[in-house]
Amino acid sequence: MIIEYIGHGKKSTEEIYNYLLKKGEKLTKSGLYYHLSELKSAGIIEIAGYIERGGAPEKVWKLKTKKIVIDLLEQKHKVVK
Repeated sequence: MIIEYIGHGKKSTEEIYNYLLKKGEKLTKSGLYYHLSELKSAGIIEIAGYIERGGAPEKVWKLKTKKIVIDLLEQKHKVVK
């Protein structure tokens, strides 16, 4: 849902959080930060800027890529059967 929401523009962390709540997701802010961090680490999203609101600046996110290619023959981990 995060990828779909920010896929057509830039969204702040707060906008993403409120969108997910509206869609019925039961997510804490720390849970959202975790998911955003994982998506960033995977190279799927990136920080597009910051919003200054006094205190810590709020991150604005955008997609870094719209396509992911997975090489199924290049396995770094064993597959458990």
